[in-house]
Amino acid sequence: MKLLFCGDVVGRSGRDVITKQVPRLKVELGLDFIIVNGDNAASGFGISPQICKDFYAAGVDVITGGDHIWDQKEIVPYLATEKRLLRPANFPEKTPGLGYGIYTSTTGKKLLVLHLLGQVFHKEHTNCPFLLADQVVSAVRMGVQVAGILIDFHAEATSEKTAMGQYMDGRVSAVVGSHTHVPTGDARVLKKGTAYQTDAGMCGDYDSVIGFNLESPIERFLTKISKARLEPASGEGVLCGFLVDINEATGLAKSCEAVQYPKPMGKV
Repeated sequence: MKLLFCGDVVGRSGRDVITKQVPRLKVELGLDFIIVNGDNAASGFGISPQICKDFYAAGVDVITGGDHIWDQKEIVPYLATEKRLLRPANFPEKTPGLGYGIYTSTTGKKLLVLHLLGQVFHKEHTNCPFLLADQVVSAVRMGVQVAGILIDFHAEATSEKTAMGQYMDGRVSAVVGSHTHVPTGDARVLKKGTAYQTDAGMCGDYDSVIGFNLESPIERFLTKISKARLEPASGEGVLCGFLVDINEATGLAKSCEAVQYPKPMGKV
C-alpha cells in the first residue's frame, strides 16, 4: 500500500497546490491513501468545512488538524459529523470530533490514522500522547484488521517527535511530524520497520516565514510587538510531504521518502 502524507497546508497557495497536485499524484504514484494536514488552510488559521469538501473532491482521504483546529467557529459542529476530519486524539474525551479512525480507501485498503498533539512548548495541556498511542495501537493488528497505521504527531519539539517515532517503532507503519512547517532531512525506515520523518514541512509558498508574508513576522522579531495579523504568503505553492510504501502482510514500511511537488524549493 502506498500512502502520501501532505504537510501543513497554509492559506490559498497551500490549498491550490493540494487541489492541483493531489489528483495527478494519485494516478502517477499509484497512491492508495492520501492524508493532508489542514491546520492552517483557512487564511493561515484552522480549516473550514468548504475547504475540507474541496480536498475530498481532489482525492484526499483524511484531513488532520492540530493546535489551530478550533480557529474557525463553523468547524466545531462540522467535526461532530465528519469522521474524515480529525482533531488531536489527546484532547479531553468530551471534546467534539474524533482523534483517530479506521478508513477504507477507494482502492479498498484499510488504514488506521491517529492524530496526536505534542505537549512540549504547547499551551493546550492535553493528555499524554505516548500513553494514548499505546491504547489505540494495541487494540488493532496490522496486517490483519488494517493494512497499516499512520500517526500524525503535531508537535513543536523535534525531540518529542523523535521520541514518538522510536517509541512506536515496529508497532505502526509510519510516524510523521507536522506543525513546524519546515521539512526535515531525516526521512528513513527505523530499525524495527516504522517509516519516520520529524516534519513533513508545509504545503504553501516557501518564499515566506513558515508560509506567512515576510513583513509582519520579521517586524515582530525586531520589535517584540504584534502590530498586524499574520497573512499567508500568496506566491506559488509547493507540496511537501512524506511518501510511504507499506508491506500489507506486516503493516511495516518497505520504503519512504520526503517529496516536493511540483519542483524543489529554490536553487541548489
